[in-house]
Amino acid sequence: MLKQRILTALLLIPVALYAVFLLPLWGFSLFIQAVLMLGAWEWSPLMGVTKTSGRIAYTVAVGAIIGVLSLFVPYQHLWSDGTLDPLIYYTIVAGGIWWVCALALIVNYPSSRRLWSRTRSIVGLFGLLIFVPTWAALITVRSINIDVQPYFGGWVVLFILLLVWAADVGAYFAGVRYGRNKMMPAVSPGKTMEGLCGGISLAFVVMMVVSHWTKIPADQFTGYYLTGLFTVVASVFGDLNESMFKRAAGVKDSGSILPGHGGILDRIDSLTAAVPIFTLAYLEFLH
Repeated sequence: MLKQRILTALLLIPVALYAVFLLPLWGFSLFIQAVLMLGAWEWSPLMGVTKTSGRIAYTVAVGAIIGVLSLFVPYQHLWSDGTLDPLIYYTIVAGGIWWVCALALIVNYPSSRRLWSRTRSIVGLFGLLIFVPTWAALITVRSINIDVQPYFGGWVVLFILLLVWAADVGAYFAGVRYGRNKMMPAVSPGKTMEGLCGGISLAFVVMMVVSHWTKIPADQFTGYYLTGLFTVVASVFGDLNESMFKRAAGVKDSGSILPGHGGILDRIDSLTAAVPIFTLAYLEFLH
């Protein structure tokens, strides 16, 4: 299993880097849209939608909403005089509000299950609030300073990926070595408080290295580290959120498209929370 995970990761990393740095903004947008539509396909069974026609309809709906947003806000108009387009901004804000609500659902699980488990439309709405703001946030980040520094946004996207990966790797090894106290056993029995601390610690190492390498100004240290901390914590709850819905649906993985990793949703669950939260924090503290 570990060998499969490593081989799959070695194949996926070049694809991700190519999309982030070498695709034009419109190509990057289409790439992310395609990935999120695959995520929507895997989300639909968690809603209780198992028929192929229903899964296709939900997947197309997510893609159509993203497509409509692309038409209403052309890529060259995402930023105007340093200000993000209001439609895109409030789409990301909607995602941020969702993750605050998701935190409450996760903390109160399984009691919170009564609020959504019997209604497909509610879980479907949750999916929209996960996938669409993720697209909006990634396009926003990738387009930062794109006219002056074409690759700047790509490096910021890579920074987010590094934080999420560091949090995941740190949590895994710290949890295996020191894990004793379960964090939320009703949602994800394998996660421990020691793993959480290990993940945050390794992510902070990444932040310190990047800060030194990029020479972050001292007056931005507070905003920089707060943004990173919020991003890492959000990534943890993004993972827990998917675990909660999978547990309620009685499935282990969202899919099997990625050998050793499960489904697409299993790989992007942390990012769907981390990216919108990072973007909102960036706009608040650093932009």
